[in-house]
Amino acid sequence: MLSVRAISEDILSHEGGFSDDPDDPGGPTNFGITLATLQRLGRDLDGDSDIDRDDILRVTRAIAIEIFEAEYYRAPRIYLLPPLLQPVVYDMQVNAGAQAVILLQRLLRDMGFDIAVDGAIGPQTARAAHAAAAKNGRALVDAYGIARRNFYYLLGDRRPRLRKFARRRDGGKGGWITRAEAFLSPRYHLSAADHYERVKSWQ
Repeated sequence: MLSVRAISEDILSHEGGFSDDPDDPGGPTNFGITLATLQRLGRDLDGDSDIDRDDILRVTRAIAIEIFEAEYYRAPRIYLLPPLLQPVVYDMQVNAGAQAVILLQRLLRDMGFDIAVDGAIGPQTARAAHAAAAKNGRALVDAYGIARRNFYYLLGDRRPRLRKFARRRDGGKGGWITRAEAFLSPRYHLSAADHYERVKSWQ
């Protein structure tokens, strides 16, 4: 089992440095930490009594990992999930917030577990996840990864401004899709042709 710090370092490798893409719902971001997150946590990194773009620019790798582990691993109680499932759910929690747990809960309900879909990991969700993982943990991770990939494609269907995160300018797989597939068994990766078919209706 990977340590939480190792998983955090891997997540950080996907996030990159400073970005202020006007189409990114997160707004100004540095190492995966958004301005809204800093403001919510009251992290005035430059000590000038406000939290703005200047504070985002002061986010370091160490600060990002500290926030990842506190807010996206411990706070949502990712640690209650089976070890094999923790990396992919933790990674999506950083990328998409509570949608990560909602996606898992919907998947578990589809598998026949009677649990609430509320975005919170409690005893019921944890028990269902462990029961599903006990049957076939690798299959559960793959099912989650496929559901995650579909989630990103659906975002692109519904919100044209977000399509560039799922499809590169040359038509290939965008960062969201490659990030989802990084946790999938190779046989479940979409071919370039399959990806093209999925997004060809996007203008």
